[in-house]
Amino acid sequence: MVSSKKYILTKEVAEKKLRRMAYEILENNIDEKEIIIAGIRESGSVVARAIQKILSEIADLKTECIAITLDKKSPEKILLSKKLDFNDKVIIVIDDVSNSGKTLLYALKPFLEFHPKKIQTLVLVERTHTGFPVRPDYVGLSIASTLQDHIYVEVEGENILGAYLK
Repeated sequence: MVSSKKYILTKEVAEKKLRRMAYEILENNIDEKEIIIAGIRESGSVVARAIQKILSEIADLKTECIAITLDKKSPEKILLSKKLDFNDKVIIVIDDVSNSGKTLLYALKPFLEFHPKKIQTLVLVERTHTGFPVRPDYVGLSIASTLQDHIYVEVEGENILGAYLK
C-alpha cells in the first residue's frame, strides 16, 4: 500500500538536521559546562532526547533533559517533569513543530520565575505563520504552508520517523 502522506522530512534527513542543530547549539554555547534541554511533550520530548543524545556523542557537556507538559490549545497550566534551579543556566526549549509561536511562548513561562543565563528555542520544523513574538533559534526545516495545512512529526518510541504535511 502506498502512503498518502506528503513527507517533507525523511528519517535520514531529520537525523542530519538534528545533528546540524546540535553542532549549532555547541557553537552558540561554547563556554558552557551544562545545558538544560526542555522538550514539550510528546513529540518535542522525543526531539529533545535526540538532541541530548547527539550532544553527548559530540561534546563533553553535561545536559539535563526535562519535559514540559501543557495543553497546546489552552496553555494556562504548564508543568515541568523535574524541579530544578534554573538561575544562571542555559535552557533550550524544544518542540517538534512551530506554527504560530504560541506553544513556545507559553512553554517559557515556568523559566521566567528564575533568572536564567539564556533561553533558546529549537524546532524540527518551523512554519512561517508566526502570530507571537517567538522565533526559534535553531530550525531543522522552515516551510511556507497554508494556514489550513498541518505538519506532523512522526515518532515511534524514541525514533523520529519523519515529518509530513496534511
